[in-house]
Amino acid sequence: MKKFFEDIKKDIKFKSAGPGKKLNEDSSSNPPVVQSSAPAKPRHAVTEGAQRAGAAALARIEQQQQYRPRLQTSQDAIRNQVKKELEAEAAVVAGEKPSTDIEGTNIPVKDTECLSVSGVYFKCPLTDGVFKKNEREPRIKEAILMHFANDPVQASIMMIHTFNKDREKVKAAVEIICRYLDNICKNPEEEKFRKIKVSNKIFQEKVSCMEGCQEFLQAAGFEFKNLPLEGKEGTEEFLVLVEQTSSELEKLTQTKDQLQKGEPLRAQLERQPQAFRPSPNATRFELPMDFYNLTAEELKREQQLRMETAERNAMLRTKAMRERDEQRERRKYNYTLLRVRFPDGNILQGTFLAREPVAALYEFVRESLVDGWQPFELMAPGGQKLKDDETLLNECNLVPAALLTFSWDTAVQADIAAAGGHCTSLLKPELLENIRTLV
Repeated sequence: MKKFFEDIKKDIKFKSAGPGKKLNEDSSSNPPVVQSSAPAKPRHAVTEGAQRAGAAALARIEQQQQYRPRLQTSQDAIRNQVKKELEAEAAVVAGEKPSTDIEGTNIPVKDTECLSVSGVYFKCPLTDGVFKKNEREPRIKEAILMHFANDPVQASIMMIHTFNKDREKVKAAVEIICRYLDNICKNPEEEKFRKIKVSNKIFQEKVSCMEGCQEFLQAAGFEFKNLPLEGKEGTEEFLVLVEQTSSELEKLTQTKDQLQKGEPLRAQLERQPQAFRPSPNATRFELPMDFYNLTAEELKREQQLRMETAERNAMLRTKAMRERDEQRERRKYNYTLLRVRFPDGNILQGTFLAREPVAALYEFVRESLVDGWQPFELMAPGGQKLKDDETLLNECNLVPAALLTFSWDTAVQADIAAAGGHCTSLLKPELLENIRTLV
């Protein structure tokens, strides 16, 4: 029908265009054209009334098409969804609430009161203090510095291994300091080995510039002194160790061993164990931005990745391509929020690193049970039985959140039931004292 109307329209334009002419002719010299008294036949034999009706119908169709929304292809829908998600994430980073909800995602708004967990928290192994993720570095440094009052040697070792991020430079500094101490222990009577010139190039470039190294040498017994130079006027600064007794030399050797075995002091992830009453909202997760860990630069990269995903969804992909995409998707989460539903309906929740082994999850559940000695099993969504081994949580598709099912070992439960024993409560009383309701 539309083609018919277009033909009519072309015919009307053709008839009203006037006489033609050759391109090389001068328009001023063309003789007037006498129109034939016989009307030209149109290509479609239609009456004048039909032409008017067709023109009106064509106008009506064009008006309807102007206001009719364009049908979206699947690729259009993907692009629109990606755009909505990125706008919402950008609003969260800026501290604003997005105007609309994002369906099918766990990206929260900053001011919502319905978060499944308020954030990611860590604990200092020295002080047991709990703090937010963005406070880790200053709080760990503060704890190490406070530890100087109790054990200056150990505190300075922690400084060296924790405050300096370049592991190769740390290794080089430790090797040089150990060489100083070895020379002293092997040649206790040689005074030259008990003096370190502060202005020495190697000392300045490899040792002095590293945080904690001077503090370690002082904790080991070295003192800053200005000593005269042989054959020169004036003095120069040295780190000097007084002559050591045999017992002091033995202690110095132990100090060197401590330095070599030193490790960075890391904040430990706080599980934030929480028990919930039976609820149909157990599979509803609203995660804070801490779980996504997106900085401004990471958000830009995420946008690029999503746009690439939108394009890839429109074409066929091989199994290897899909596996690479799944691995990249898993790597973008640093943390995961896991819930375990028990036979009595109660739910246990905890926060984990995405790259922790499944064994850590089993240990967390075991420590939360009244009868933790009993063997049990955990089932992932979809019925996958999780093994108590070193398989990573993100490799089991348990990121950024998941609800698991708990079940006792049936053989052991049968033996307990045969003996007339049973347990009225699964979770420890301290967890049930603070039990909450999921919203």
